Amino acid sequence: MLTKRTYFIPVLIACVAFPAASLAAGGGSSAPQIGVADATPAKVGVLQRPTVRFHRTIRFTVAQMEAERRQRLRREARRLYATLPGGVSRSTLDAIGACESGGDPTAVSSDGTYRGKYQFDYGTWESVGGSGDPAAASEAEQDYRAALLYSRSGSSPWPVCG
Repeated sequence: MLTKRTYFIPVLIACVAFPAASLAAGGGSSAPQIGVADATPAKVGVLQRPTVRFHRTIRFTVAQMEAERRQRLRREARRLYATLPGGVSRSTLDAIGACESGGDPTAVSSDGTYRGKYQFDYGTWESVGGSGDPAAASEAEQDYRAALLYSRSGSSPWPVCG
């Protein structure tokens, strides 16, 4: 007795073979036939453009985030150093800064010992709570630290300009 399984494999082969043979012979469709030999490879430039655009977007986003961070730090520094400690007047600090460095917050002495608008050395800068290079600090922070020093020691830290 023959079962359905006996006919399954020949029927499966026929279903696969006849349509494949028909397509290979060019029958069954009015569309033009395209073979693998006629295919053109994708151009690399077409694939690179989205990648270049993606990297440009990443660079732009990172730059924008960094600019926002710097702006936020400047706002915070302005808020933090908005009021001068010890009742020191702005005109007193302006006079000392003009005498010491010409008012330039990035000024550095010729030997590199004294730095910033008020020509702090590193020890004095750290004694009033500063960290890092005084000449790299914002002008608002330098004003604040100089006012702290002035309120503690008067004009003695600036013997010529105080």
